[in-house]
Amino acid sequence: MTSTLVAARTALPPEGASLAWGGPTRRLDMSPTLVASRTALRWGLAMLVLAIGCPGWASDDPAQLAQGKALFTRGAAPSCAICHTLKDAGSEGTVGPVLDEIKPDAKRVATALRNGIGQMPSFAGQLTEAQIQALAAYVASAASGAK
Repeated sequence: MTSTLVAARTALPPEGASLAWGGPTRRLDMSPTLVASRTALRWGLAMLVLAIGCPGWASDDPAQLAQGKALFTRGAAPSCAICHTLKDAGSEGTVGPVLDEIKPDAKRVATALRNGIGQMPSFAGQLTEAQIQALAAYVASAASGAK
């Protein structure tokens, strides 16, 4: 009787038969190439989700963080430190938001630097893209306490 139960559990229903929940079944003949491409796609999507979910990975470079801190305290004009409070930079600005409280991610900081927001001007004409990325990485890292 045990072998009958095992066989019943592992047997596939005939083509077009309905399962207990009512849907028709299909047997998919998938070539090895299709299986490999689906597997690669799944791994790629998993890596993308991890990268998006872990924005701090891009800001582990100490040289980039040092450059970002220098830009925050004195490199941009006007200096970020004049308007923003950020404990790591020793700044106590009162015009812009307290970055330690809002804990922006690097993408949010970079967007604000490129486009400006509220009273904050755009720095796209003053800073290179690499400088914007360094400044954004520094603020995100320092504000999150990930140092």
